[in-house]
Amino acid sequence: MQFDQLRRREFITLLGGTAAWPLVARAQQSSAMRRIGTLFFQSEPEVQERLAAFLQGLEQAGWSEGRNLQIDRRWGMGDAERVRRQAAELVGLTPDVIFTGGFISVHALQKATRTVPIVFGSQIDPVGSGVVASLSRPGGNITGFTGFEYATSAKWLQLLKELVPSVTRVAVLRDSATATGIGQWASIQTVAPSLNVELIPINPREVGEFEPALTAFAKVPLTALIVPVSGYLSLHRDRIIALAASHRLPAIYPYSYFVHSGGLFSYGPDAFDPYRRAAAYVDRILKGEKPADLPVQAPTKYELVVNLKTAKTLGLEVPPALLARADEVIE
Repeated sequence: MQFDQLRRREFITLLGGTAAWPLVARAQQSSAMRRIGTLFFQSEPEVQERLAAFLQGLEQAGWSEGRNLQIDRRWGMGDAERVRRQAAELVGLTPDVIFTGGFISVHALQKATRTVPIVFGSQIDPVGSGVVASLSRPGGNITGFTGFEYATSAKWLQLLKELVPSVTRVAVLRDSATATGIGQWASIQTVAPSLNVELIPINPREVGEFEPALTAFAKVPLTALIVPVSGYLSLHRDRIIALAASHRLPAIYPYSYFVHSGGLFSYGPDAFDPYRRAAAYVDRILKGEKPADLPVQAPTKYELVVNLKTAKTLGLEVPPALLARADEVIE
């Protein structure tokens, strides 16, 4: 009888312990759960693809949403004021780190917090724009990857001249109100004299403004177009590509997705590679490292993409040497 009572007490103790196991496991899982936020100015398909590349990088580093990671996503929908509100909202959630894209969202987050770690995936000139103290030692709560270098801008004009040697006038859609727009324009200007090209700046503030400017510009023969890096111009790329086609303007773009949408050709960094690499920085921050100690990194992969279908429509023969250097040819 005493033996049976002993066994019964052991069984009850064991049962109680077994019932507690899920509670312990849940508590451990809860304590291991980390929280990050993401904020992007736009929500276009290519931005979604960049975010997917970032999330894939996190998976490879051992972070999985719902298992050990909670992600709060916010989208600006092309509205700067909305981005500012959502930056403040994300900071209020006290995430372990925030991942973002480029200029507008980075600056909104910088104004919202000086303590929450922030990693950017495509900021242009982070030192010149006041985001970090230096590339090697960011020094604050922000670090990440530059999506573009100004020297690339000069390459656009050189490639245009290689594709269409007869071109003598080139319009540049630029934003003269930002350091990014000024820097790209200055880089293009450095090579224009040696190529015997006259540069014509077009400073669009609204969609309706650059249409009449491009129409007037295209009336003069031997003209072409450069579309620089700009969140605003990316947002309206379909309209810009359509205008270039209707006025038969050879145009070069900064990213391959312009060419996939019907643009003539592009030269610029791989838009997805920095986002995959940024996942490693977020991983390191979640494991205790500080953004101030993680150097800002420049692009490592560049790509030249040519749309032969668009070239044919414009009556252009792409030089074999240019085609041979292309990373992708759309036929």
